[in-house]
Amino acid sequence: MPSRRKFLQSGLFTGAILGSTPPLSASEENTNSKKSNHAKSGTITFLQTTDVHCQLHPHDELFWENNQLTFRKAGGYAHLATALDVLRKQNPTNTIVMDTGDMFQGSMLAIKTTGKAFVPLLNALNYDLYLPGNWEVVYNKQNMQHLMGGLLTPKVCANMYHDAGDGKRGNLIFQPYQIFNRLGIKIGFLGYTDPLVPIRQSPMYSKGIIYAKPEESLKEYVTLLKEQEQCDFVILLSHLGLSQQIALGNNPDCKGVDYIFGADTHERVRKPIQAEYTKIVEPGAFGSFVGKLDLRVESGKITGDSYELIEVDPKKYPAKKEIQELIEQIEKPYRAEINRIIGYSTLPLYRNFVVENTIDTLIVDALKWKVNTDIALSNGFRFCPPLTAGKDEKVAITEGYLFDMLPIDSNVKTAKATGQQLMEWLEKELQNVFAQDASKRFGGWLIRFKGMQIEFKAKERVGQRVQKVTIGGQPLNLDKTYTICACERDGDPDDMLCRLKGVKETRLTSYTLHTVMKEYLREFSPVTPALRHDATILDAPQNLLSQVFGVDYTFR
Repeated sequence: MPSRRKFLQSGLFTGAILGSTPPLSASEENTNSKKSNHAKSGTITFLQTTDVHCQLHPHDELFWENNQLTFRKAGGYAHLATALDVLRKQNPTNTIVMDTGDMFQGSMLAIKTTGKAFVPLLNALNYDLYLPGNWEVVYNKQNMQHLMGGLLTPKVCANMYHDAGDGKRGNLIFQPYQIFNRLGIKIGFLGYTDPLVPIRQSPMYSKGIIYAKPEESLKEYVTLLKEQEQCDFVILLSHLGLSQQIALGNNPDCKGVDYIFGADTHERVRKPIQAEYTKIVEPGAFGSFVGKLDLRVESGKITGDSYELIEVDPKKYPAKKEIQELIEQIEKPYRAEINRIIGYSTLPLYRNFVVENTIDTLIVDALKWKVNTDIALSNGFRFCPPLTAGKDEKVAITEGYLFDMLPIDSNVKTAKATGQQLMEWLEKELQNVFAQDASKRFGGWLIRFKGMQIEFKAKERVGQRVQKVTIGGQPLNLDKTYTICACERDGDPDDMLCRLKGVKETRLTSYTLHTVMKEYLREFSPVTPALRHDATILDAPQNLLSQVFGVDYTFR
């Protein structure tokens, strides 16, 4: 782009960095500068959290161990703070801590305060660097800028531009990169967030922002960092999703990037994935894990690295007192409402599997009961920590957990679609999840539904995955018109529902997802949202835990 080229040529990269970060103190300058030619040895440690989604307290986490589901407590900001402190103390001078996005959305407290409650909390954890995630825009552009601006350390993102009007890109919203010096090693951090935000989410959230694909500038920035800035090590902070990050790591433009610190799809990479041009990691979600990369330096040269995924076990990392007090303070006005029980489940609630989960079963059960269309739909994504039974052996669903499951309380919308439309839409949805080309996988899991049953092959070619469809117990009739319901996405055209285009006779109901869920729970609690195999995968395990394949990686 001419505007970006002009930006590069004008030498404003340095100005952008200096103008966007607080001045270094004398001690920091001494730490960060290459003030002598003496070769140094030691370890540089990088700590990464991501996709915490405002989960304040220790919560249930799902693990796949010994070929079965296992649940145990993890996370909680006060415990995460202790974990970060412990890890920093192991290497106090040469540790760099970063969060790579989705830090202001995902809980009832976040919605009630439009994310503001989490600014002092994040600052108290003493991060060194941030990358905005796909959900940072949920309260609109101006609020995103205000929230990110309230953070005390640098933010990097090289592909979010101000909309200058008529679809033209203005200036970058954040500085594109940041450089740190440790042990005489110059480290460049370059940031990219998900360019599909206006498609994956309501386009109204990101109004005023233009996103660019990383491939449009990656090679140029890496060249600048390696040649002009003379960085010894380059880390790409990425909120793109693991499949997209693997595709990027196999792109020649990524040559020169040493590591991709990934985010978005909540994957737990325990051993770095080796792509053609770089290594890729991603440290889970909800504050349950910290990714730790140690870079070995001997006589001023990088000699190796090691990586581990550290589980934030609340027993191993007791709550940090100051952070716990801060949490109690910011949550106090809302605590009674957050903890109010609205119903019970007889089964653990979770959303970790690609094909089918108990949370989504509960949602489509409620929608189908309330609206009684032929098909009820729920978008597929790996969002919300699991919920298991308490000491009373009941799975208590609270107001707060309702926001965890459904952070956006949209109105329910109904419409009509033909069997032909549904068949074509199902093929597109399956392509989004299981595309052979990793770069074409559209972050998220399979769409959920009730009233329809499908059988499909994930590894089949485009347009040939759906093997069988029944609706209301009868084979799909391509010429028949069916009624459907799902949540409304603000900003979508009237003839679109759940990414299904060209629907007819749309109607926006007066009730929202939250009111439907509460009414359903009042009527039927305790509920039993058992898995029904409404979607059956024929050429892979039904309990698939990741859409990533073809690399050495297993979610567990």
